[in-house]
Amino acid sequence: MAALTLPRSGGGLESYAIRNAPLPMPAPGSAPAFNRVAYAAAHVVADPLADNDPWLDTAVDWDRTIAFRHYLWDLGLGIAEAMDTAQRGMGLDWPTAKALIGRALAGAKERPGAVIACGAGTDHLPPGPGVTIADVIAAYEQQIEAVEGLGGRVILMASRALAAAAKGPDDYVRVYGRILGQVKQPVILHWLGEMFDPALAGYWGDADHDRAMDTCLAVIRDSAAKVDGIKISLLSKEREIAMRRRLPAGVRMYTGDDFNYAELIAGDEQGYSDALLGIFDAIAPAASAGLARLTAGDEAGFHDILAPTVPLSRHIFKAPTRFYKTGVVFLAYLNGLQDHFLMIGGQQSTRSLPHLAELFRLADAARVLRDPDLAVHRMRKVLAVGGVE
Repeated sequence: MAALTLPRSGGGLESYAIRNAPLPMPAPGSAPAFNRVAYAAAHVVADPLADNDPWLDTAVDWDRTIAFRHYLWDLGLGIAEAMDTAQRGMGLDWPTAKALIGRALAGAKERPGAVIACGAGTDHLPPGPGVTIADVIAAYEQQIEAVEGLGGRVILMASRALAAAAKGPDDYVRVYGRILGQVKQPVILHWLGEMFDPALAGYWGDADHDRAMDTCLAVIRDSAAKVDGIKISLLSKEREIAMRRRLPAGVRMYTGDDFNYAELIAGDEQGYSDALLGIFDAIAPAASAGLARLTAGDEAGFHDILAPTVPLSRHIFKAPTRFYKTGVVFLAYLNGLQDHFLMIGGQQSTRSLPHLAELFRLADAARVLRDPDLAVHRMRKVLAVGGVE
């Protein structure tokens, strides 16, 4: 297998040779079906030839971005569109997100059975002292109207403006009660923790996650017919399991735990989690193969495939967790799913060269470098920019 020189985290360089063959891709044809609902939160591909100011302007390569969604659909995964993995709130503004949603929904219409749900939030409303709860409701209504008007199903994203404006749990109950009373079809709620976005600290009106969970569950119980499920992104399997066991009948738990997803999806004697994960963007072939094993009743095989991906995911999502998108896009570049390692907002700079080198090693261990020779070639290019020849 091809070898290259990689930096070590403690300093210095080492020779590294690819050690593992990639996982086989499913045979061409109809997408596989699973016994879990599985969404991949998909990234966007920046336009590297746009003559703009990358930190200030948003330019998307639409063809590559939509082609990547077809790649995920081919593997049997649903698309969670215009979420934080797509740099929502970190470079992807609402007008561009709306355009993305429209294009992705059009792509889904070309494929019978393609699953997609789209993020609606309040990110066009900057938080500030003059923002009222009524303003937050109106902002949510504007984006939900846009998504539903395009024929999309809503993922109700957490709101920075609400986190700043709310005086306590009652304001969350008011906002979510009003919005859930208006949606056309059941939505997926998203509780995004402060480790992903510090501006969302104290969501649901309490810094204590257990008390916040009580408020969130009360909101769900009051509008259970309008809630398909909830994704919680707290990186705590204990809290996810505790909440899963308290959900009303028929309401799904979508794991957003990029540290412990394998065991949460497998579940226990009292239930399991479905999936809505950013890491499924990066490890899509493994996710598909593992879920196929689980669907066939081979839980050991499911864990055999997904267990090696967990150290990779924990590395990609290590603190500061909000910079995980860099690792997701880097893997797409290594795997030939886009031609460059640039991101909107210049976010490719948020992780160090040693971090990317360790990601490369862990991706090899997880068998998610689908063309090892190409991955080595592209890794060498990135290393050369950093002065490692």
